[in-house]
Amino acid sequence: MKIPIYQVDAFTDRLFAGNPAAVCPLEDWLAPEIMQNIAAENNLSETAFFVKKDRIFELRWFTPATEVDLCGHATLASGHVLYSHLGYTEDRIAFSTMSGEVGVTRSDGRLVLDFPATPPSPAEIKEELIRGLGREPKEALKSRDYLAVFDNEDEILTLQPDFSVLRKLDCLGIIVTAEGKGSDFVSRFFAPAVGINEDPVTGSAHTTLVPFWSERLKKNSLHAFQLSRRRGELFCQYSGDRVKIGGHAVTFFTGEIIL
Repeated sequence: MKIPIYQVDAFTDRLFAGNPAAVCPLEDWLAPEIMQNIAAENNLSETAFFVKKDRIFELRWFTPATEVDLCGHATLASGHVLYSHLGYTEDRIAFSTMSGEVGVTRSDGRLVLDFPATPPSPAEIKEELIRGLGREPKEALKSRDYLAVFDNEDEILTLQPDFSVLRKLDCLGIIVTAEGKGSDFVSRFFAPAVGINEDPVTGSAHTTLVPFWSERLKKNSLHAFQLSRRRGELFCQYSGDRVKIGGHAVTFFTGEIIL
């Protein structure tokens, strides 16, 4: 069996930046253990698989260690593959996922995700969070992930987490964030519990970041950078129960998996 594979750098307009995702279009679903093995072999933060069902695409995401319920950059990459490589021409791509229906559209030269918002609630600043980050945040909140808020961008850049400690927290990942110097806000994202010490650019984290910063800054349109080594740029819009997350994507390679 031969399966097409595309590797796409998401949330960037140039190669070797943003967040690389693998995308595998399928005719029918593979066994979950095969998809997990493919994701582990790719060893990227996410591998996306999709199957067309009538006018919608069923979409699933796998880290090297586990299946996850939401992934932004691999959804952006899947939209890029459909528009740029598979001849999809409709205005909106609808994906059916574990988190409900999500969409990808094209606007002003960017791809735009339409995701459910996941606003955070105030949370205790746990000792494990402080030890894991190596610095105490001024504020902690939680949705699916912990959200640790710091005073400035330099603090975010200089964090040196202890992933063996962060792995023990009761969450999928840990978002760290602060107001940006050249943007509305900046962030980093750590998810050692699911096999990703630091994710380069995390669309799903912005379903929490955007509601938080929209309320804090009193604005609905937000420009953000994720300050990983590869760095990503996101253009966000908050509209109540939904978050729109826009960015660019670039194809790195196309190929085939032989099973």
